[in-house]
Amino acid sequence: MSFMWAIFTALIAVGLLALVFGAILGFASIRFKVEGDPLVEQIDELLPQTQCGQCGYPGCKPYAQAIADGDDINKCPPGGDATIKRLADLMGVEATSLDAAHGSEDIKKVAFIREDECIGCTKCIQACPVDAILGAAKQMHTVITDECTGCDLCVDPCPVDCIDMIPTQTTPSSWRWNIESIPVKQVS
Repeated sequence: MSFMWAIFTALIAVGLLALVFGAILGFASIRFKVEGDPLVEQIDELLPQTQCGQCGYPGCKPYAQAIADGDDINKCPPGGDATIKRLADLMGVEATSLDAAHGSEDIKKVAFIREDECIGCTKCIQACPVDAILGAAKQMHTVITDECTGCDLCVDPCPVDCIDMIPTQTTPSSWRWNIESIPVKQVS
């Protein structure tokens, strides 16, 4: 009976500790919340969120911060001219053409792994910035097409060249409004 009482007491003690520490963490998250720059958030919303790094930054959020700090707005090939125009409207600067040093605008594509040729090396999984590739070591891999941003970063690391970038087809569920027709609200 004393053994059961000891287990019960230990469970109550752990539960109370979890409750106290949870309350402390909840208070700290509210009290010490870091406010973000609203301009960076607006710029980040306009970027395509491919996280491809073609702009020279590790993702869209760091590039948004760089734009807010004065970097050029024409370094995003996945966003293309439409994104450059939207960024120019938001920032109140003149729209320029895409900087060729960072690539060229292309049609939307997604990765496709020829699974019968995949050797399961996991190099494509490590290269994918948005975790759109599923698989395990020495097992075939596959791409979650709804998550794939078409950044093309998984193709080069593949040692057996079994990844193709295929154009996506516009369907009623994947169709999006023309980004140029949506007005931009400037930050004051």
